[in-house]
Amino acid sequence: MVSIGNFFFRYRNVLFIFLYLALFIPSPRIFTEDAFGQNYYIWPIVLGLIITVSGQLIRGLTIGLAYIVRGGQNKKVYADNLVTEGVFRHCRNPLYVGNILMLLGVGILSNSALFVGLFMPVFLFIYQAIVLAEENFLRNKFGKDFEMYCDRVDRWWINWKGIGSTLHGMHFNVRRWILKEYNTQFIWLVGITLILLLYYPQITSNDNDLRNILIAVFLAALTLLYLFVRYLKKSGKMVD
Repeated sequence: MVSIGNFFFRYRNVLFIFLYLALFIPSPRIFTEDAFGQNYYIWPIVLGLIITVSGQLIRGLTIGLAYIVRGGQNKKVYADNLVTEGVFRHCRNPLYVGNILMLLGVGILSNSALFVGLFMPVFLFIYQAIVLAEENFLRNKFGKDFEMYCDRVDRWWINWKGIGSTLHGMHFNVRRWILKEYNTQFIWLVGITLILLLYYPQITSNDNDLRNILIAVFLAALTLLYLFVRYLKKSGKMVD
């Protein structure tokens, strides 16, 4: 599993692109009119948005409080120090938990049985392998300190007990959250926009012209916002 994790660690960014494209593969529905009635579409929209937004909130909270570098070095697992502050006091992999919830949420939002039933389990297996590879590195580098951390904090489950004290004792860095997340936020919001407007004609009362106008407006607005934040970052006018 460690070897598998090291392999996928190198290509994890490509993996996300592949998974997002998989959302648009034709698939049997999870929620159908026969099973849930005429307003069946409300279920995937509400449940999907709650889950995927929860994942993004967890990522945002984690990054804003205590950022951990997950980029590695030379496409290999690497860490300068052992981060145990912020949300990492409550879960060893809150960023990955956020990613899982974000993808599961958009999978439900797209009402895709194929994505939720096939691609999500594959994604979970790959993530477990990546985490085991990272833990193997951390255990070898930080030894007893990492072992003690593992004894205190669960790998996947977020224990929210004491989160108030954590939040009270730290400063939320809004700029860091924006600068570190703007790529992820852009792709995520574009995906949600396309799923809602392409998969649910009920939102626009089956008016294709209105749907196309809304798609163009939202995508243009998101693209302009993305380019603006990118400009601020690259120009050095916004730093964390």
